[in-house]
Amino acid sequence: MADQNVSIDRGEQMIAQAKDFWTRYQKPIVVVCAVIILGGGGWLGYKNFIKAPKEKKAANAMFKAEEYYRMDSARQALNGDGANAGFLKVISQYGGTDAANLANFYAGVCYIKLNDNANAIKYLKKFKSSSKPTMQRVYSLLADAYGDTGKFQDAYEYYKKSAEEFTDDNNAVAFSLYSAAYTAYKKLNKPKDAIELLKELKEKYSSPETYAVTDKANALLAELGVYNTEN
Repeated sequence: MADQNVSIDRGEQMIAQAKDFWTRYQKPIVVVCAVIILGGGGWLGYKNFIKAPKEKKAANAMFKAEEYYRMDSARQALNGDGANAGFLKVISQYGGTDAANLANFYAGVCYIKLNDNANAIKYLKKFKSSSKPTMQRVYSLLADAYGDTGKFQDAYEYYKKSAEEFTDDNNAVAFSLYSAAYTAYKKLNKPKDAIELLKELKEKYSSPETYAVTDKANALLAELGVYNTEN
């Protein structure tokens, strides 16, 4: 019976403490709950009534630019044709949308075609994707653009980044490793780095589909004084 009374007393004490806590902090608790509820509702409203329509408008605005891109009309793809927006306008007017992000990629490629590597680098670096094969391609393009502007250390780093991004594509990895090795040896005077990269290429990515790159790797290794070209 005594134990029961103690249990009741403790229960009443806990209820009293809870009531006291609620009395003292009910206003902040209500405010925080309201903020959470309104915040969630606000995000849903923004997503459904602002972001989604903006995404649709951006995608529609980019339609003609993509058509010019497929036609290899780089200038019109970038700048539009007077009646239709180009990638640059989509980027400036619809920032934060998926379409504007994709337009950064398209713009970078267009500038490479126009031999404007500074702008190619500018826009390619703005593009983001969760797709590893896509980012592998972007890093390779950035490496090419940096190489063409004489920034060989940057080119070297991006070729290596490309090789590391998606290792399932033997061809892409082999090409990036060879390009990194060539840049290291010919442009940066780093023969040891070049040899390591070429050996990695041969040991991990030598296959019938990469024969052309492997053959070039063997030739460069021979030039570097390494004649073990079994693969």
